[in-house]
Amino acid sequence: MNEFSFFATQGAIGNPGAHADLFDALPADIGELCAVVQGVTLHPFWAERYGVTLAAERGAEVQLRTMEKRLARTLELDPRPLNVPRPLELKTVGNCRDHTLLLVSMLRSQGVPARARCGFGTYFLPGHFEDHWVAEYWNESEKRWILVDAQLDAFQRGVLNTSFDPLDVPRDRFIVGGAAWRMCRSGAADPNVFGIFDMRGMGFVGSNLVRDVAALNKVELLPWDCWGMMLKRETDDSDLALLDRLAELTESDVPDFGAVRELYESEPRLKVGATIRNFVQGEMKVVEL
Repeated sequence: MNEFSFFATQGAIGNPGAHADLFDALPADIGELCAVVQGVTLHPFWAERYGVTLAAERGAEVQLRTMEKRLARTLELDPRPLNVPRPLELKTVGNCRDHTLLLVSMLRSQGVPARARCGFGTYFLPGHFEDHWVAEYWNESEKRWILVDAQLDAFQRGVLNTSFDPLDVPRDRFIVGGAAWRMCRSGAADPNVFGIFDMRGMGFVGSNLVRDVAALNKVELLPWDCWGMMLKRETDDSDLALLDRLAELTESDVPDFGAVRELYESEPRLKVGATIRNFVQGEMKVVEL
């Protein structure tokens, strides 16, 4: 299996499962697919700016880890086809990872190689690298992997005053985990401007690199799910060497597929096991996958 056939099929988390038929009538155009994502998904951090106040219990929707469960909730809120935009209050609450995973899942359902990438966006706060996820798909006509930010609708682009096309995000505007790690390790960037809220620094950058490697193996967990190396209190020289190697393999738009797969499958510090730790609002839960 090469990287194109691997990423053109669903993984366990992104599989729509019993709701696969929802993807049958969707458009193939990448911009139209992003509009579908935005029509059914509402980022909780943006809700008030759109003019909607979410009930406290709606926040639980960001804990829906699998695509099958997210689609089930989408239908509970509004049973119409996905290409029918929902009113704000009937959209499923989801963050950047959820926007990304829905787009990736829809593309894979059409046989298009697609994957989620975890890293940092430079376009949310000046001088800050914000914890963020985007999609990456193989454009066969252009023979290249293209980054797509499915979260950035017209309203968000206006607020953020973005100057780039979210359907082709420049590699210096979204920094994948490996590139961020190498920037910080080399001294080219300050790790303390990478993160979100009060979570930042080399530990956070390293964790996003591990999340990106998992996503490159079609294991797209929640941004606050932790496992393996992320649970270690201290990073030793062996850990640093491993992260350096991972960054070397994944910092570009065409990671070394075979080497990344082999490392992930053979290295317990990277591979997601049967259980993970889920950290939300200062509480930790053990979750069985």
